[in-house]
Amino acid sequence: MGKLGMKAEVFLPEDYRPAEDEPFMNERQTEYFRRKLLDWKHSILEDTSTTIEGMQDATRNIPDIADRASEETDRALELRTRDRQRKLIAKIDSALRRIDEGEYGYCEDTGEPISLKRLDARPIATLSLEAQERHERREKVHRDD
Repeated sequence: MGKLGMKAEVFLPEDYRPAEDEPFMNERQTEYFRRKLLDWKHSILEDTSTTIEGMQDATRNIPDIADRASEETDRALELRTRDRQRKLIAKIDSALRRIDEGEYGYCEDTGEPISLKRLDARPIATLSLEAQERHERREKVHRDD
């Protein structure tokens, strides 16, 4: 932390990608993932506001019952999509909190580092690939009961 609790700006080259040969979750890696998460969240929020505007414009009286039913189906699908995105934003916020707390990138189950490849593909991951697979197998066993 710099003066007055301000965080020093971390320089990241445009083409920077986290690499296995550097210290795990060093300043550059955490800044890379912070920016990736913030960009993802910004993109979702932008998409959401566009959808809301579109839904407000679409609120009109449609006399044909088939067209109205089709519109209602589209709207229900859109609302389900928005709900999934709301949950995704909560996971992004949780990942950003873990970055601030110095816990980001470590498996919640084992405490071991999550692979950089997995984090790059799914920056909200909280489990290593092995722990995730174990979790999914346990879930499948319980679902089959």
